[in-house]
Amino acid sequence: MTAEDLYGLLVPLLDERLLVPRACVAEVTGMQALQEMPGAPPWYLGITPWNGRSIPVVSFEGVCGQRIPALSGRTRIVVFSCLGQKLPAGNFGIVTQGFPQLVRVSSTVIVPDNSRIFGERVPVLCQVRMINELPLVPDIERLEEMIADETTVTA
Repeated sequence: MTAEDLYGLLVPLLDERLLVPRACVAEVTGMQALQEMPGAPPWYLGITPWNGRSIPVVSFEGVCGQRIPALSGRTRIVVFSCLGQKLPAGNFGIVTQGFPQLVRVSSTVIVPDNSRIFGERVPVLCQVRMINELPLVPDIERLEEMIADETTVTA
């Protein structure tokens, strides 16, 4: 490993994967019953207890305007550490379709892929080509803002 290498996680969604820095993920936990957030959009799945706090849980697919996947035995919650101060709990969860995969990322294995354009309101920074994968790099700060705009409870 060189100084330019980083560790990331490939987070499985329904039809795609997210590539996120390992340092942004606090924990991967099993799916639990969610407390509904009244008045929230469908992608805001609810609130779950985690580490003594109540954290919001969302569907990334839903945030992007796609079909929200059904929950199954493979469903997990990837708990992210917030980059900003907008969410009182300091964390939020994204529902995934299985366990994330740890990957080493460097400039030799990852290149930008501009084959798709994402709307201004979609929390995606870009898509990248990584060997045989085309993962999305989420805009974590934008996603936090979107969640904060819909959250009415405090930690």
